[in-house]
Amino acid sequence: MNRALSTRKNTAYNIAYRVFSVFLPLVTAPYLSRVAGQTGVGLYSYAWNISYFCCLIAMLGLENYGTRAIVAARDDPGELNRVFSQIWRMQRAVAAAMLAVWIGYLLLVADQERVIALALTPMSISCLFNLDWALMGLDQFRPIALRNTAVKLAAAASVFIFIHAPEDIWIYGLVWSLATCAGCAMSAAALRGRVRPVRVGRREAFAHLAPCALLFTSVLAVSVYRVMDKVMVGAIASMAQNGLYENAEKIVYCLSGFISAVGTVMLSKVSAMQQHGETEAIKRHLDATMQAILCMTSAMAFGVAAVADRLCLLFYGEDFTGSAPLMAPLAFTLIMIGFANVIRTQWILPQKRDRIVVRSVCAGAAVNLIANLLLIPRMQAMGAVIGTLLAELTVPVMQWVQIRGELDYRRLMRHTAVYLAVGGGMLLIVRAFGRLVPVTWAGLLAQMAVGALCYSAACLGLWRATKSPLERLLPWRHRDKRREQP
Repeated sequence: MNRALSTRKNTAYNIAYRVFSVFLPLVTAPYLSRVAGQTGVGLYSYAWNISYFCCLIAMLGLENYGTRAIVAARDDPGELNRVFSQIWRMQRAVAAAMLAVWIGYLLLVADQERVIALALTPMSISCLFNLDWALMGLDQFRPIALRNTAVKLAAAASVFIFIHAPEDIWIYGLVWSLATCAGCAMSAAALRGRVRPVRVGRREAFAHLAPCALLFTSVLAVSVYRVMDKVMVGAIASMAQNGLYENAEKIVYCLSGFISAVGTVMLSKVSAMQQHGETEAIKRHLDATMQAILCMTSAMAFGVAAVADRLCLLFYGEDFTGSAPLMAPLAFTLIMIGFANVIRTQWILPQKRDRIVVRSVCAGAAVNLIANLLLIPRMQAMGAVIGTLLAELTVPVMQWVQIRGELDYRRLMRHTAVYLAVGGGMLLIVRAFGRLVPVTWAGLLAQMAVGALCYSAACLGLWRATKSPLERLLPWRHRDKRREQP
């Protein structure tokens, strides 16, 4: 299979995996919002985010470090088995320690969220055998996507079957945590025949701890403004405010799964290119990917901002209309996340310059933490929104400060300005059209269709006028080339 086709297939599978991981809980969100209300959603969000934070530490950012290590070793079966076994042994030790911490939290710290937190325990257990990083390093995205999709579809069905009252909210946590555990087990089984665990010493295994922990610092810092935001809103403001913030952020987080999916595939691909010294090819690849990501994120950000008021009312119900003012500005973090993700996964990480990533995201985390402490007491959930916007803007700025001169940032900023202008035009059209249609699902779908048509037409014209590499991805371009061939 040629490299381009393999990359497209892996990207498609990984997008499916990422989106289903977040999209299926989103499918159940309208039902859960109406059953549990603001306080119930906020309480679940509070417990889940503490659990997720523990799982982040347990996994030590292996999605980046582990994937890259497997890519470097995969051409030598003996070395591959050895590296895999070393990293997995380290993972099991760290995950077991965090499982003990989680049990301590359940027994000594948890309060009104204790029952929900107990139901989330399988998430911590799954960290012992979550080997998705190994499959990603081997470019095996299909097993991850298919198996996780199957178990999470079953989980989504279970929500509607078993949850009927606010006191059933713990079942929601149990269903999704069991689905996570089952998905990890099934994905790990897909490694059979591809790698073989071998005996490795403790010193060999823990030699990976320091470099993995360094890279993990960036993952941990990001969690400050992705996970700790909700914990801080719940602790400083109220569980009701946290419920509003949770549902506002949930849709934005779902859309960010597209960005993470593309970035994970590109990290594997560009790491292989870096090993062969294809620096100029990487720069061309980065430029094309940046255009694609900016095109996608601008469409999502401006589109969500244009329909946030109707979307929250129709999707979550009247109890969550207060999520709309939070969702609209949060949507613009997608553009910043996408920009930073391309630079990180296609330039910094393949070169193993992990400290640049660490400094960037730690700066973002510090900005977010300070902003949250200052703004949440005064502005409640909106303070967390402002803190997140400032944090996400800080990350790409700090990346630029550290690698300026290496990439043509003027060209990248021109790409950004163009897609911001196209997205802004679409927003104005969608908002104006919204005044002509009723506040119903049909009206919302009509707004989305008009926005998609306008944005697509503008992008197609732009690509043709500028001879953008994105035009070559269009299906009719391939048909035209086949016709030209004798």
